[in-house]
Amino acid sequence: MKSDRLLAMEVLKCIQEDQGSLSTLLHEISSKNPDANLSLIREYTYGVCRWFHRLNFFLSQLIEKPFRKKDLDVHSLLLLGLYQLYYMRTPDHATINETVELTRKIKKDWARKLVNGVLRSAQRQQADLEKDADKMAVSQFSHPLWLVESLEKDWPDDYAALMAENNIQAPMTLRLNIHRGDRKSYLAALEKEGIEARPGVNTETAIILAKPANVTELPGFDEGWVSVQDEASQIAAALLDPAPGTRVLDACAAPGGKTCAILENNPGIRQLIALDNSEERLVRVRENLTRLDLEATVTCADAGDPDSWWDGAAFNTILLDAPCSGTGVIRRHPDIKLLRQAHDISRLVQLQQHMLSALWPCLEQGGRLLYSTCSVLKAENSEQIVAFLASTTDARAISLSHPAAQPCSVGMQFLPGADGMDGFFYALLEKI
Repeated sequence: MKSDRLLAMEVLKCIQEDQGSLSTLLHEISSKNPDANLSLIREYTYGVCRWFHRLNFFLSQLIEKPFRKKDLDVHSLLLLGLYQLYYMRTPDHATINETVELTRKIKKDWARKLVNGVLRSAQRQQADLEKDADKMAVSQFSHPLWLVESLEKDWPDDYAALMAENNIQAPMTLRLNIHRGDRKSYLAALEKEGIEARPGVNTETAIILAKPANVTELPGFDEGWVSVQDEASQIAAALLDPAPGTRVLDACAAPGGKTCAILENNPGIRQLIALDNSEERLVRVRENLTRLDLEATVTCADAGDPDSWWDGAAFNTILLDAPCSGTGVIRRHPDIKLLRQAHDISRLVQLQQHMLSALWPCLEQGGRLLYSTCSVLKAENSEQIVAFLASTTDARAISLSHPAAQPCSVGMQFLPGADGMDGFFYALLEKI
């Protein structure tokens, strides 16, 4: 049986080789290694990804030359050892000894002396290494250079605080199903179970837990009392606010959080079509609908190709939660720092532009389209909508504002950490 450290090292190696995300790789590990300590492996891997660029700086100061591609396992092993030394409570001697021992498990005995020397040097030189790392934004805030430069350009007054928030573990937030009870009663039910929580401040449905909890521990979860959803994401349902009897499209629905929130908040709508191009991801949508006892028409198709799925009947309301860089949810998915590259942004901008243009004819005259992303980059957000409005004569933006949001040329932007929320952008468009 493989040790938890060895499994964590394999995940980190795969991440650096772009062979999967943390969520997919950890899911694979849990299915193949049922006896593994998944919470510890998650701590190792999420921690190294969160501090990857800082740890990599430390390592660059402790070795003479970079590792070859075939030795990425040793590189990952050292990053894991450095993370344990600097960010965990594991005794230093145990960290060093166990990391050195793993060189034998990966059949690289030549690295034994190197790993031992690097970690012992890191132990002695920690204060100096930390001081040097803080001289450069990449290693100080542990973000890739392209993202540091993009955030500084877009948010010159906020980028340092934004990156600092990205390195703080996000809270676990619940969305209360208002048809199953009120928030005060559910907070009391949590307290009875010894789960500390507080109400959100921006929606009537948000409950923020003091510590993450397994959903099986949450009162009434299986019965549909609550779902897991960040409060910034919950705001979408209130902004959309479809009238009774209307037909709604959720164009990129998986995993179904916004779909279910819309149905919970607006039980009088005539039909909601939950569309996504991944049948695998739509499984989660169906599971959520079933648990919450909600109904929607679930369809697997490409939102950017209406000819393949649209029946020609116009929608009164459309939600386009567009594919994006995910730069607003790095604190939940720190592997974004490694997996996302600068050249991805222009590709995503083109995809978002295509989807907006493709879905606009599906909206009735007088109807509204809510565009959202979990990005903080203006190219995907306000600049994207400005360009769409300039090329679409029958579209106008409805003014949006919020005390916790940053003002934009169009729409509104929540930055990570505002009222404890994720980074989210919203723009509401009306067909005139």
